[in-house]
Amino acid sequence: MGSTLKNCALIVAGVTAGVAVTMQFSALAYKPVEPSMPLDQLQQLAKAVEVIRSDYVEPVEGGKLLTDAISGMVDALDPHSAYLDPAAFRELREGTEGKFVGLGIEIGESDDGYVEIVSPMEDSPAERAGIQAGDLITRIDGADVRGLGLEEAVKRMRGTPGTRVTLTIARLNTAQPLVLTVERQEIVQKSVKASIVEPGYGWLRIAQFQEPTVDDMAIKLAELAKKEPHLKGLVLDLRNDPGGLLQGAIGVAAAFLPDGAEIVSTNGQLAESRQRFYGRPEHYMLRSGRDPLASVPATYKTLPLVVLVNTGSASASEIVAGALQDHKRAAIVGTPTFGKGSVQTIRPIGHDAAVKLTTARYFTPNGRSIQARGIVPDYAVDENRDNDGLNALRLREADLQHHLSGDGLEEKTRPDDIEEQMALLDAARDRKPLAYGSATDFQLAQAVKHLKGEPMQLSQRTAAPTLARHHAPGPRQKQGQ
Repeated sequence: MGSTLKNCALIVAGVTAGVAVTMQFSALAYKPVEPSMPLDQLQQLAKAVEVIRSDYVEPVEGGKLLTDAISGMVDALDPHSAYLDPAAFRELREGTEGKFVGLGIEIGESDDGYVEIVSPMEDSPAERAGIQAGDLITRIDGADVRGLGLEEAVKRMRGTPGTRVTLTIARLNTAQPLVLTVERQEIVQKSVKASIVEPGYGWLRIAQFQEPTVDDMAIKLAELAKKEPHLKGLVLDLRNDPGGLLQGAIGVAAAFLPDGAEIVSTNGQLAESRQRFYGRPEHYMLRSGRDPLASVPATYKTLPLVVLVNTGSASASEIVAGALQDHKRAAIVGTPTFGKGSVQTIRPIGHDAAVKLTTARYFTPNGRSIQARGIVPDYAVDENRDNDGLNALRLREADLQHHLSGDGLEEKTRPDDIEEQMALLDAARDRKPLAYGSATDFQLAQAVKHLKGEPMQLSQRTAAPTLARHHAPGPRQKQGQ
């Protein structure tokens, strides 16, 4: 076990199209493939390449054809297997480190195809330029963003430190568009926030599981205990957390569970895919040195705990929520999670490219597979007082084409009625973007009520388990730029 962990870094990362995946970077030997590849079909592939190169209406470079063939072959397996070209491979590594060169904004795609600002990051170039939550980016360096898609918009906003990008901004109640020039800089994402929401009750938010997350969480927990020596309860907020490093998920769960408790297990064909992970330093520390959880006050092992989740909570978030739920350590509050329960392995294939290949499923300590089902909260609480907003319309793992089978059941959360969907969309347009941890955070208020022993306002929606029948592209995801 120890040697395996030294050779691979397990990751549960939110990537393109908002689909969170569990991955491992592996330097282990490839499993021998038997029987050998069929020569006649390989010859067909070679002939197809030659026919396209010779007969296609325009010249096509042979290398591109082969790269596209690899990409199509891997993409066809399941929603989370993919070919990573050098740029995608580099962005993946940057995401796990929590660093990238960009503007410092979290973005999503608006209903009319523009890029919507979810929030500017604290002390970022975007914040200093005056960009605000709710702004719409309509043009990037003069080019209309409609039709680009989030991925292409991301590429255009990222670049070399010190270079500049010009954004055209549409802002509510502002008649004329704003034209802002923002200088790209290295952005260090802060994945952990914390505060005392009211006397005796703390709030800890983890936006993504990155390399510094466990260390940052330990610092925040110590600060909370110092600010409020008489803590009565804590809310762990994992809403819209798309995943991240598995070591981070193990460390976060371990902070609240008995020492050495089982956190998650994985199972697949390869021996390296059949493992169990526990709340031990060797399973959550990425580097040698002092155990970051050693500085966490022991009171957090028994402090009353609520975990907030929603449809955007995926993969590593689900591992944490599932472990705390199975150990009966916390009450899970919110809406069913995304349902991403498979493991991908990153296999380098030369020239800084790699394939991300599904190699295993993961399971909660009680042996539950959340694949295509998710973590079902103990208490269903909508995002708002009167409805679940756009969260009710978001896609989940079971909606994705070619998703791996789970236990055959999906917790039904998306309304089928078109009128109900339109009503939710209309209501969402009239609301300001949700500020997590604020006085207007309805779900957080209900979580604190639960900690106090007061009744919560539960969702009135009925949700009966049903076989997944939807097939659609992945959900739109907020991204940091």
